[in-house]
Amino acid sequence: MGIVEGVAIGIAVVIGALLALFVRRGLVTRSGGIIRLNVRTSTILDGRGWAPGFGRFVGDELRLYRMFSFALRPRRTLSRKGLAVERRRLPEGQERFSMPADWIILRCTSHRAPVEIAMARSTVTGFLSWLEAAPPGAASPNLTAQDWPAA
Repeated sequence: MGIVEGVAIGIAVVIGALLALFVRRGLVTRSGGIIRLNVRTSTILDGRGWAPGFGRFVGDELRLYRMFSFALRPRRTLSRKGLAVERRRLPEGQERFSMPADWIILRCTSHRAPVEIAMARSTVTGFLSWLEAAPPGAASPNLTAQDWPAA
């Protein structure tokens, strides 16, 4: 009877963890403004270190959440004021296996540190629109359309 109870407890813990992940995602995404993306968390190995997640636009901030986390707070927050896109590129090498082929990788600089974000081509357009839609009078350090390399 001890083995059956142990297996049942193990299954209950796994189901509870999965349920908690779904409830967390529902709480975070409830008010909309969500995009699917990958964030590079480590640059130690080329092409590695990408974490799946989603971003939520809240006013002048983009809040980055990891997909498989129990935290209700964002992993990182990027302010529109201090955010600039340095360059964009297509996935290369090992990156092609960790994300869809039509995704674009943006290398951005912020007040804290550089960050690489990968998102769908259609999402990049919306992200750049949000980035350029700064309030009147705010300086925009972002790249112009002529500065973009061909993708």
